[in-house]
Amino acid sequence: MDKLRAVLGGRDGNNDNRNVLQAANEASTLGWGTRVKGFLVCMVIGVVCTILGVCCLFIPKVGLILFIVFYTFGNVCSLVSTMFLMGPVKQLKRMCDKTRAFATIVMIVILFDAFLTLISVPQWKIFALTLLFVILQVLAFAW
Repeated sequence: MDKLRAVLGGRDGNNDNRNVLQAANEASTLGWGTRVKGFLVCMVIGVVCTILGVCCLFIPKVGLILFIVFYTFGNVCSLVSTMFLMGPVKQLKRMCDKTRAFATIVMIVILFDAFLTLISVPQWKIFALTLLFVILQVLAFAW
């Protein structure tokens, strides 16, 4: 839009002191309303999947597998939803602050734990290990 304004205003649309990354960032920015909508959609999906996973826990035989998949997906959606509010780049920069280092490490470990949980169900088929991963997720999110 700025490029169109520059051309219509009689100025040359070329700006040499911008690089490709800045141009891509400007082209992909979201408005505040869109950010809030994205946050709410991801958060609602995360909460619904988590609740659905807990409800699936009582289904005989396949309930545990469904619980693990839905619960893990719900947790990941809930974590990703916060990136809509301030943007992924700004959030990652803030996560690297000295005051947030411990919380960032815990979050990265939990994301890795969620990945291991999803792998351990169909590949390894060791339910005790899968339950350990889920218990770690629950403890980390409760903390």
